Amino acid sequence: MKLPGHLTVKDGHLYIGRHDCTVLAQEYGTPVYVTDEDRLRENFQRYDSALKKHYEDVQLLYAAKANGNLAVMKVFAELGAGADVFSSGELHLALLAGMEPEKLLFNGSSKTKEDLKLAVEKGVKVSLDSFDELRQLNKIAGDAGKIVEVSFRINPAIDVPTHPKIATGLATSKFGIPADQITDAYRAAMECENVVPVGMHCHIGSQILDVAPFAKAAEVMVKVAGDITALGVRLSFIDIGGGLGIPYRHETEVAPTPEEYADAVLPVFLQGIQKLGIKPQLWVEPGRNLVGDTTVLLTNVNSVKTAHKKFVNVDAGFNLLLRPAMYDSYHEIIVANKADKEAETDYTVTGPICETGDIIAADRKLPMIEDGDILAILDTGAYGYSMSSQYNCRPRCPEVMVAGDRSAVMRRAETVIDIVNTMKKLPWHEK
Repeated sequence: MKLPGHLTVKDGHLYIGRHDCTVLAQEYGTPVYVTDEDRLRENFQRYDSALKKHYEDVQLLYAAKANGNLAVMKVFAELGAGADVFSSGELHLALLAGMEPEKLLFNGSSKTKEDLKLAVEKGVKVSLDSFDELRQLNKIAGDAGKIVEVSFRINPAIDVPTHPKIATGLATSKFGIPADQITDAYRAAMECENVVPVGMHCHIGSQILDVAPFAKAAEVMVKVAGDITALGVRLSFIDIGGGLGIPYRHETEVAPTPEEYADAVLPVFLQGIQKLGIKPQLWVEPGRNLVGDTTVLLTNVNSVKTAHKKFVNVDAGFNLLLRPAMYDSYHEIIVANKADKEAETDYTVTGPICETGDIIAADRKLPMIEDGDILAILDTGAYGYSMSSQYNCRPRCPEVMVAGDRSAVMRRAETVIDIVNTMKKLPWHEK
C-alpha cells in the first residue's frame, strides 16, 4: 500500500512519525486517535507556499470544524493561520489557540442572536447568510455601540463531484444567498448604520478531487465582485472557501496537490481582480487537506467471528468514526502489528455499537487477524473525533499528539462519570 511520508513500516510494525503504533496503543490504551504534529506543519506550509507563489496577500483560515482540538489549532495559529468558525464554541477555541480576531470569519446558515453578540463582542468578522441575519446583526451591533465588518456567503450554484451531503455550493443548498440576490444584499448592508460590508465568501463543498470546480467558483466570485464594487463596496478580502480533498484509497485515488489547486485557481482570481483594479486579500479555508492524513485511529481487536462472512470486532465504532456509516466513506486499514504480512483473507471490520450499520470497513483483504491485534484506521484527522458521540453511553477516547520523539495526550479519555455529571435528578423524582 502506498503510504504518506509520515507513515512507515519497520520490523513488521506501522510507525507514525518516529512512533511504533503498537507501543502507542499499549501506552495510551485503545481506541485512541494519534496525530503527527510534524505532518500538520508540513501540510500547512505546503498549502500556504503554493498559494503565495502566485499572490503574496493570502490568508489561510483553517476550517475548524474538521478537527477542533486545541493543540491542533495552536499549531496552525503559530504558523499564522486564522480560522473559519461555525459556532460560538469554535470561535472560543480559535481565540484560546491564539488566533487573532481579525483573522477569523464566523460562518453559518443559522446563527443565534447569542452567536452574533459574541462576534460583535470579540471583534470578529461575520459571514452573513440571510437578510434576516443582516438586520439582527445591525441591531445587536448598534445596541453594543460597535461597527461590525461583514461579508455575505454567496451561493455560486456550482455542481461538484463529491458526496451530496457535503456539496454546499449547489443551487439547492441551504447555504448562502443566490448570486442573483447578492447585489441587493450588499446594497442593504450599505444602508445599515452598524454594519460595513468588506468581503465576499463562498464554499462549494468538501472532498473535491478536481480543481476545475474551484476555478469556476473563483470565476463566479470575481464576476460578482465587479457588481459589488460598482455599488461602492471596498472589498478588503475575497474568501473562496476550502474543500480540496485527499486520497482515501491510496492505491487508486489521486487528489490534486496544493500546487495544482493554486495553478488552477489563482490565475482566474488574479485576472479578475486586475481587470477590476482592486487588490483584496485572498482568503482560503482548507480543513481536510491540512489534517486528514495526519491522524490514525488505533483500535484493538476484541474478537474474530465466522458467520456468513468473517467479522473482526473492534473497540472503535461509529461513535468515534462516523464517516463510514454516514457517507459510506472509505478508510484504509493496516494491521499495525502485522504491517508487513500479506493480505490474504477478506474481513469485515465492525464496531461495538448496537446498530447494524456500525461497519468501519466491509470485505477488506487483510492479513490473518486474531484477537489482540491492533488495527490502524488511516486518514482520520478530519471529521473523525470532531463528529464523535457518546452513543450507547460510550465515553469518547483520548487523542494523542506525537512530535519528533515525543508523545503526549492532547485530550484525555472521557469516563462514564463525565457523561453522568451533566445529568440532573428531577425534583419530582426525589424521595
